[in-house]
Amino acid sequence: MGYYITEFSKYFIALFASFYTYECFAVFRYEKEQDRGSIYVRQYIFMFLVHLSCFLPVCIQTGQIEYVFFFIFQQIGIYAMIALYHMIYPNANRLVINNMCYLLGIGFIILTRLSYNKAIRQFVIAVASFIIALFVPNLMTRVKNWKEYVWFYGAAGIISLGAVLALGAVTNGSKLSFYLFGVRFQPSEFIKIVFVFFIASLMSRSVTFFNVALSAVAAAAHIVILALSKDLGSALIYFVAYVVILYVATGKKRYLLAGLAGGSGAAYMAYRLFRHVQVRVQAWRDPWSVIDNQGYQITQSLFAIGCGGLFGLGICQGSPSSIPYVEMDFIFSAITEELGVLFSLCLILVYVSSFIMFMQIAMTMKKMFYRLTVTGLGITYIFQVFLTIGGGIKFIPLTGVTLPFISYGGSSVLSMIIMFSVLQGLYLIGGKKYVAKKRKEEIWEEEEEPGDYAGDD
Repeated sequence: MGYYITEFSKYFIALFASFYTYECFAVFRYEKEQDRGSIYVRQYIFMFLVHLSCFLPVCIQTGQIEYVFFFIFQQIGIYAMIALYHMIYPNANRLVINNMCYLLGIGFIILTRLSYNKAIRQFVIAVASFIIALFVPNLMTRVKNWKEYVWFYGAAGIISLGAVLALGAVTNGSKLSFYLFGVRFQPSEFIKIVFVFFIASLMSRSVTFFNVALSAVAAAAHIVILALSKDLGSALIYFVAYVVILYVATGKKRYLLAGLAGGSGAAYMAYRLFRHVQVRVQAWRDPWSVIDNQGYQITQSLFAIGCGGLFGLGICQGSPSSIPYVEMDFIFSAITEELGVLFSLCLILVYVSSFIMFMQIAMTMKKMFYRLTVTGLGITYIFQVFLTIGGGIKFIPLTGVTLPFISYGGSSVLSMIIMFSVLQGLYLIGGKKYVAKKRKEEIWEEEEEPGDYAGDD
C-alpha cells in the first residue's frame, strides 16, 4: 500500500506544484493588490496540497507518529505566518509572503527526509526568525532617513567581515563563521543586506566619478576580505550586487563593462592564487576524471538528477545521502531526484516570480535610494539561487552557497526572512506614497470642479 501511495503521490505533487506556480505568474495580470485576492486563496490551497502530497509518503515510509505531528505543526506555523502578516500588514505584498512560506515548507519536507533532527532545528529557527522579522516592515516605514547612515553601514560590514577573517572558525578550509554563546553565526549572510544599504545610500547621494571611485574602493574592501576568508561564493554575490546597483544608479554601460572586466580578472587571480578554486574548476570541467576525489560531489549530484526523470523516484525512494553536504550545497539535486525535473522547474519559476515582483516594486519607487536598495536585494537573492542551482547541475563551478529558504542553515534562513521583510517594508513605503499621491490628485480635482466657484451660483 505504501508503495502505491508513494508512486501516485509523485504525479499529484507535480500537478499541484504546477498549479501553484501558474498562480505565481497569474498575479501579474492585475495591477492592484486587492484584485489578486482569489489568486492568493488558490495559492493557499495548492500550497497545502503540495506539502501534504510530499509529507504523506514520508510519514508512511517511516511509520513514525512524530512525523505526523511535525507536519501538523509545520502547517500551523506556515499559515500562522501568513495570517499574522496579513493582519499586521494588510497592505503587504502577499505573493512575497506566500512564496516564502511555500519554499520554507519544501525545505522542511526535504530536510525531514534527509535528517529529522535537522528538520526540527530548521523549523524552530524559521519560526524564531519570522517572529524577529515581523517587526522589520514597521521599522522600515517608521525610520525616514535610512540613507543617512551610509558610513555606519560601511564600517559595520568591514568590521564584521574582518572579525570573521581574524577570529572565525575554519570550516572545510574557509573562515565563514564564529560561535557566539554556543550558536554558530555566518556574518556574511547578514552583512550582504547591510552592504546593499551601504552602496545604495552612497550612490543615491551622487553619481560623480569621485563617488563612483569611492564606492568601488569600499566594495572592493568587502570583497577582498571575503576572498581572503575563502568565502568566494559570498564574494561573488557582493560583487554582482555592486555592479548592478552601480549600473542602475548611473545608467552608464561603461561601468557595467568595467565591472565585468574587473570580475573576470579577479576570477582569474582567484584561480591562480587559491588551490581550492583550482580544485573546483577542475571538478567542473571534467568531474569524471576525478570522480573518486574532487569530482565525487558533482558526479553524485548529476547521477541524482539523471535518475529523477520528469516526475522523480518518489519521496524516500532515492539515495540523496550519497551526496556529501546534500542538505546544504546540493539540496536541489536531492529534490530533483525524488520529486522530479518538472517539480524542480516549478521551484525555479517560484523563485523567479518573487524576483519579478521585486523588480516591479523597484520600478514604482520614486526615491533613488529605495529603488537601488530593492534592486540590490532582489539581485542578491536571485543570484544566490543561480549560484546554488548552477553549481549543482554543473552549469558553473560550485561556489558553496545555500538555496534560499530550503537549504539547511540557521544564518541563511534568518537572513533571507529578514531580507524579504525589508523588501516588504520598502513595498509598504512605495504603497503609502502612491496612495498619498493619488489622494492629493483627487483633492485637486475636487477643488477645480465648476460648482466650487462663486461665479457659478
